[in-house]
Amino acid sequence: MTARVLSADALAAALTFDGLDPADVVAGTPTASSSTLLDAGVEIGIWELTGGTVTDTEADEVFVVLSGRGEVAFEDGEVVTVGPGCVVRLRAGERTTWTITETLRKIYVLLPDPEDSPA
Repeated sequence: MTARVLSADALAAALTFDGLDPADVVAGTPTASSSTLLDAGVEIGIWELTGGTVTDTEADEVFVVLSGRGEVAFEDGEVVTVGPGCVVRLRAGERTTWTITETLRKIYVLLPDPEDSPA
């Protein structure tokens, strides 16, 4: 692999088990796994969540679903159905509920905090 290729096959890339806080699990026995591909000003990685329902407090992020299906419900009542090819923007501090019906794998980009930028 070269420095330009972050993953030769993001669908098959090995991930590290992250674990979930049991207090965040609403239904089922979901597991979360990830792999950081790049951490240089912005973080880019692969994240996977197996079937079930979990809550989360989001970071500032854009993600693209590679495989799987589910929905993300936001505190304001909006529900976004996600599946392969779906691109979603999350904002730091948003409370979400992820209901995954088919193991979901995504590429994520964590956006830099504007407060961390030089003046």
